[in-house]
Amino acid sequence: MPVAAQVLRHASDHPHRLAVCGPAGELSYAELARRIRDTAAHLTAPGGTASGLAGPGLARGALVAISVADPVDQLIAALATDLAGGTPLLCDPTWDERVRAAIPADRHLDSLPPAGANDVLSPAEAGRWPSAEAGGRSSAEVGAGPSVETGMLVPHAAKWPQPEDGDRAWACFSSGSTGRPRAVVRTRASWTASFPWVSELAGIGPGDVVLVPGPLGSSLYGFAAVHALAVGATALVPGRWSPGALGEQLGRATVAHLVPHCLPAVLEALEEGAPLRTVVIGGAALPTGLRERAADAGVRVVSYYGATELSFVAADVDGAGLRPFPGVEVQVRTLPGQTLGEVWARSPWLAEGYLAGAAGPLRVDGDGWMSVGDVAEPYLPGEVLRLRGRGDGAIQTGGATVVPEDVEEVLRSVRGVGDVVVVGSPHPDLGAVVTAIVEVGAGIPPSRAALEAVARGGLAAAQRPRRWYAVDSLPRTSAGKPARGLLSARLAGGDPDLWRLT
Repeated sequence: MPVAAQVLRHASDHPHRLAVCGPAGELSYAELARRIRDTAAHLTAPGGTASGLAGPGLARGALVAISVADPVDQLIAALATDLAGGTPLLCDPTWDERVRAAIPADRHLDSLPPAGANDVLSPAEAGRWPSAEAGGRSSAEVGAGPSVETGMLVPHAAKWPQPEDGDRAWACFSSGSTGRPRAVVRTRASWTASFPWVSELAGIGPGDVVLVPGPLGSSLYGFAAVHALAVGATALVPGRWSPGALGEQLGRATVAHLVPHCLPAVLEALEEGAPLRTVVIGGAALPTGLRERAADAGVRVVSYYGATELSFVAADVDGAGLRPFPGVEVQVRTLPGQTLGEVWARSPWLAEGYLAGAAGPLRVDGDGWMSVGDVAEPYLPGEVLRLRGRGDGAIQTGGATVVPEDVEEVLRSVRGVGDVVVVGSPHPDLGAVVTAIVEVGAGIPPSRAALEAVARGGLAAAQRPRRWYAVDSLPRTSAGKPARGLLSARLAGGDPDLWRLT
């Protein structure tokens, strides 16, 4: 079923429950449902309107690129697209026009229609919509038909397209892909059918307040926010990581979704008596000792391993190690003579692939197995999965996965850059930081300011290099490709032929 339908059902059963809290304010489930319906109506309208949102209707499965800035509005737009039968794709609203134009979308949504009242449905009409807490029975069938006083906001089910599990229903960008927009698309079932398992493993339910302290364009944070609304919880969505705001946020949150490098700040800001009981960690490996430190503060840690393309692969719910997520089969395929192998997964949660034929690390075999090149020690069913990193040169930085080639393509457009190689430099908190090494030859090196200006316009925050170096000539392999491993070693060794750009 559409996630939007679940939200509307919560609005029917608990209209005054707080649904979402963002930088601009709060919405109850009733208010959120009204905004979802308003926006869905504009998306499906047959003609133009003053808001500029309506067009010739929305084809089933049409990809809608959402670039609104406010995180609550992003959720409204995504759920409205879902309700209308489209496929929402949350984008970074700071991307420039060049990046936006490369997104393979059928529609672009940059703003929402003004909030407006909808007609209140009669109890008879409202009763046709199934109750979220009645096992699928309608409100009328369980004797709990809503009254007009509650402001019933649920439309007749026949008004919107009837969902199918195989519909393309959700899309998100693979982390670090915005230099060359690479959107991952998945079916409705691969997205929503995992919700009950996440709820069970993390213990998230309708009474929770779930802190999602990052950009919703990230698949990790976007999933967390939508899951919270699907189960009827309250989603706190500040839209960005802000350590200074943690005190207030942790005064309300019972659950938080984080990347590992954010957990120490959360634990430091946690005051005695705060309601936080669980943190869900994804995006990178959990550093040694953090789980124990959280336990000392009375906080349970549930960590997981996955990828945008693979969704959930394995979870560690008790500190005993990563084991396959429910419904997932795992293989580590090791070549002869190698001590490590590639992780392959087969499950109901796998994505369909990349939109518009974009290239990426995802590979598929003929038996339904997928891999993105992650590396692990040899594994047998029933054992703990021991990950050892990425096998494709990707950089893990603060929970995001940055593909070096995406960054390099953007930076090569800068005047004075002959070629460029992007590698990861070790960092004590982020795991690694993106480092660019620019080949300048005999010419005048570009200024760091010029490089950073282009990076800001064409790259997401996680992709932008933190360290910049220049070299007369890049070392290359016999095939003429830049020798990344050699460059990383020279950088770590303080090679004087690589000089810092300031």
